[in-house]
Amino acid sequence: MGSFLLRRSGVMLLTALCLTFVVFFLTNLEPNLEKLTKSEGNMRMTDVQVQSWLEKNGYRQPLIKRYGEWLGVAPGWTRTDDDGKQTGRCVKPGTDAAEAPRFCGLLQGEWGQSLVFKEPIGGIVLEKLGHTGWLMFWVLVVMVPTALVIGVVAGMREGTKTDRALSTFSVLTTSTPEYVSGIIFIVIFASKLGGLRWFKGTAATAMDQITFENFTLPVVTLALYGVGYIARMTRASMAEVMTEQYIRTARLKGMSFKAVVLKHALRNALIAPFTVIMLQIPWLLTGVVIVETLFNYKGFGWTLVAAVGNNDIELLLACSVVAVMVVLVTQLISDIGYVFLNPRIRVN
Repeated sequence: MGSFLLRRSGVMLLTALCLTFVVFFLTNLEPNLEKLTKSEGNMRMTDVQVQSWLEKNGYRQPLIKRYGEWLGVAPGWTRTDDDGKQTGRCVKPGTDAAEAPRFCGLLQGEWGQSLVFKEPIGGIVLEKLGHTGWLMFWVLVVMVPTALVIGVVAGMREGTKTDRALSTFSVLTTSTPEYVSGIIFIVIFASKLGGLRWFKGTAATAMDQITFENFTLPVVTLALYGVGYIARMTRASMAEVMTEQYIRTARLKGMSFKAVVLKHALRNALIAPFTVIMLQIPWLLTGVVIVETLFNYKGFGWTLVAAVGNNDIELLLACSVVAVMVVLVTQLISDIGYVFLNPRIRVN
């Protein structure tokens, strides 16, 4: 297990470097840099002024060097102004350039300054990720037990009316995108058009205090899509396990149907759904983009949309790093969980 974790950590590091470099390259294309220059200066800047600003602020260096500066493995750029004052990437306003560190990148905890929020990006990402963390937590609390119950019951009653009804429900929920179900819920439960007004159509107040009224619709909208997918995987796995020889042997020995399901079938049937459940975590982190924007819940997804819409390159890069790390870590947890669910599986 130790050697496996060491190898996987190396692969994760290499994957993270490749993915972040691709994102860094795409966000630093010439049109984006031009927009950045004019947002920092003014929209009437000439091409010569744009090129001069980019040159002064280190954007005309080789891409690899700039990526190394952002990552924190290459020294930050420096320049001397016409008046003899020295400035650079690592020199903060109001500080002496001689006291500035040579390295000031991601590895040193320097995420940069957000153009939209005018605050350090590290604090913004942690705050917004905390809001999204609560949303993801309650989505998983609702989604996973519901999906497992539906899948297990459908798999135990394969071919019956119960199985067909639950399978139809699963297909309908999976085939309905979040922006469609979210709008339907708002119209029915939070709009005067629906005539009910049971819940709020916005989750803006949930960032200060989560209540049943302002948090139910976003949670249900996200959970509903994942329920069908996990339920169908659980149903297929459960139906396959119920036909195994050891299940028949347990029944012939006189064990009750409930005991056979709980003690023998359920654990083996959960191996495939476990992987699907772990995949839902990175999906939730990116899927919240639609739901958080729709319900005005200012979490990680809402922040990502704001960064893209306002060409906030540094904030967009920080969000990309977080998303990449969440995907890689959840995949590692999924592989390790296989061993605990089925001791016959050996990690080679």
